[in-house]
Parts: sequence; structure tokens; C-alpha cells
Amino acid sequence: MTNIQIYTQLSTLPSELRKQVGDFIDFLKFKSRKELPSKRVAGLAKGMIKMSSDFDEPLDDFNEYMR
Repeated sequence: MTNIQIYTQLSTLPSELRKQVGDFIDFLKFKSRKELPSKRVAGLAKGMIKMSSDFDEPLDDFNEYMR
């Protein structure tokens, strides 16, 4: 199928379907990338998550269940 044939078919579609075709093209480009994902770096989120001091304490909502 030539580019002109593809363009002709694409131009006859409603705008919402053209958007879906564009999204599918983006998906195919992404899927065909041959790059390997970069290696993970440990510690990038260090200090971003804080645990409450009473994290392990029983919750009041479960008092009836715990009896």
C-alpha cells in the first residue's frame, strides 16, 4: 500500500477515527523501538516516603473484628 493510498483512506475517516489511527501509529513506533530501557538507579525516591510512627498499631475500625 502506498503512502498516497494510505493518506486517501485516512482523509475519508471522521476526525475521531483519524485520532485513533494516529494513536495506533504512535503505539507501533513505540513497540518497534530497539532501545533497551535504562537501568534502574537505586535511591531516587529516598526521603519522599514517610511512615507514621504508629503505622503498626491496630486500627480503631477493626476493633470489632479483632474481638
